[in-house]
Amino acid sequence: MQDTPAIPATPVGGKPPKVGFVSLGCPKALTDSELILTQLSAEGYETSKTFAGADLVIVNTCGFIDDAVKESLDTIGEALSENGRVIVTGCLGARADAAGDNLVRAVHPKVLAVTGPHATQEVMDAVHQHAPKPHDPFVDLVPATGIKLTPKHYAYLKISEGCNHRCTFCIIPSMRGDLVSRPVGDVLSEARALFESGVKELLVVSQDTSAYGVDLKYRTGFFDGKPVKTRMLELCAQLGELAAPHGAWVRLHYVYPYPHVDELLPLMAEGRVLPYLDVPFQHSHPEVLRRMKRPASGERNLERLLMWREACPELVIRSTFIAGFPGETEAEFQHLLDFVREAQIDRAGCFAYSPVAGAAANDLPGALPTEVREERRARFMAVAEQVSIARLQHRVGATMQVLVDKAPALGRKGGLGRSYADAPEIDGNVRLLPPEKASKTLKVGEFTKARVVATEGHDLIAQPI
Repeated sequence: MQDTPAIPATPVGGKPPKVGFVSLGCPKALTDSELILTQLSAEGYETSKTFAGADLVIVNTCGFIDDAVKESLDTIGEALSENGRVIVTGCLGARADAAGDNLVRAVHPKVLAVTGPHATQEVMDAVHQHAPKPHDPFVDLVPATGIKLTPKHYAYLKISEGCNHRCTFCIIPSMRGDLVSRPVGDVLSEARALFESGVKELLVVSQDTSAYGVDLKYRTGFFDGKPVKTRMLELCAQLGELAAPHGAWVRLHYVYPYPHVDELLPLMAEGRVLPYLDVPFQHSHPEVLRRMKRPASGERNLERLLMWREACPELVIRSTFIAGFPGETEAEFQHLLDFVREAQIDRAGCFAYSPVAGAAANDLPGALPTEVREERRARFMAVAEQVSIARLQHRVGATMQVLVDKAPALGRKGGLGRSYADAPEIDGNVRLLPPEKASKTLKVGEFTKARVVATEGHDLIAQPI
């Protein structure tokens, strides 16, 4: 293979290339996008708000479920139509079609390059090849926190990449690989920089947050010259300490219900980490979980939830479930509905099972008709909504801390925020009424105390005080 000839840098005073960027998919993909954008900015590239006005376009794709695949392929097609020079990265870039060929190239053969997820350097290599590298910029102009795609007051912190599980409905390990935990010192240094930049809510994400450090055998790392174990408990304790001086929140996502998660509850009860756990249960019946090859036993989940709530009564649980998995009987589905009621899941989402190319579940017997899967999803959501709304009703009359996300005219006409029970974009909101005091203002990215006066669907209505 011959070396690609070096492309001359843009002359001093020349116009730097513009790169269009689209980020699709989950928060893990969003953090990949932030890394790429940070590197582009560090090297002097500019970003374009339109496809047509860019020298090339990068599309960070999602490839998990059929709807996400379609959205990604459509976006690539749109970028090709409007710009013609497109680099594709992300999970869809790692998928093959039925013939074993790269799926993206099979559908869109004119793309300039295709990479898988978590591939900043490969993307930058493709950018360098197809757009002249700008004159070396002053790197200090790039903020220490890098380029973020979230509002200034909250940010995602990815602590690991990949997953060691082989759930039969999932192809993420084939796209993102096995678990690779980030060094604990690097994670904590990034968190500190984010808090110092004004972030008021840090959302910890990964494919399996509870498994942080397993691949490194929980080896001891260092932060500020002090030893810290590469383990979930020690990481969360340190994050809580970093957040405290800034009055910031730490929220945990994608937490599997392993026994060692029990150790986190005292941190939540003490207010060092938000009493909120995003736990992807997927189902409750032991036989369904066995067919799914889930890493946690369904028989212990309810018992563990009750124990967690005893240790921290304010705990909020959000989860996702799959209805209509191959072989799911009506009795097994009823078991799931009973679990949601008994476990009192605060926030629940549900997917009707959808075959994913390359997933082992496709070969399981007992595939259910589409209409049965959809009907069960609808029944599940009806029960989950009843549970969620009933739990919200208990909040009426309570005073809560609310992080303000929107506040037109300094909130004099009210605003929109979230309590500790609400993760951005996936949970409900707190609708803030106009403050009673004329001197009271609401500022985006700051906290306000508010008294809950009513509920509306999955949202709370509150009066700032």
